[in-house]
Amino acid sequence: MQKVFIVEDDQAIIHALQIGLKKWNYQTQIVTDWQQVAAEILAAQPDLVIMDITLPMYDGFFWTGKLRESSQVPVIFLSAAELDPNAVRALAMGADDYLTKPFSINVLVSKIQAIFRRMKINQNDINDLMFEDYRLNILTNNLKMGQKQVKLTPTEGVILKLLFLNAGQVVSKKTIMNELWQGGSFIDEGALNVNLSRLRKKLAVVDLENRLVTERKQGYRLVEKDEK
Repeated sequence: MQKVFIVEDDQAIIHALQIGLKKWNYQTQIVTDWQQVAAEILAAQPDLVIMDITLPMYDGFFWTGKLRESSQVPVIFLSAAELDPNAVRALAMGADDYLTKPFSINVLVSKIQAIFRRMKINQNDINDLMFEDYRLNILTNNLKMGQKQVKLTPTEGVILKLLFLNAGQVVSKKTIMNELWQGGSFIDEGALNVNLSRLRKKLAVVDLENRLVTERKQGYRLVEKDEK
């Protein structure tokens, strides 16, 4: 049974989430100490975190930042506001998806299932993909080049996997979104753009950011050495 950690202080929402997720065979756990949210999540080792933005003590952005210092567990943000600025900030900080209150439990479950699908994608394939001297482990989402390495989120890992498999060729936004969200309509193009921006920043650690180029109105491409 997969475990979902709920970071929410509204008891009515907590109760609804617990009942709704139990029907889908998800185990749930909630916060007991608002000063130790990140520590409680790490101790629980959940498969996914549902994170409200407005919380006692510190907000969801703070706790996601603390969590990302040592964990890449998927995070879905909840917001009581019409979201755009908060959504961009949440995704940039490492969230995998977001949802605006009030929301349908079925939509939330669809988002959870989509995240779990892409975490498991192609686990029967070889573990490592190569692009020149770069090695991407598609199970751990670790990217290495020599002694340098960077940890990607599951979403970033799937995007880079597609680019590795199609090195030198344009990968359209539609192709990426279909791979990530299995054709679902729960993430818009803006969210994909934020994920690409976040991926580029991480690629800087291994000196690959300038090789990921945007082809206007087409998609994205990894530039090979002989093109430079």
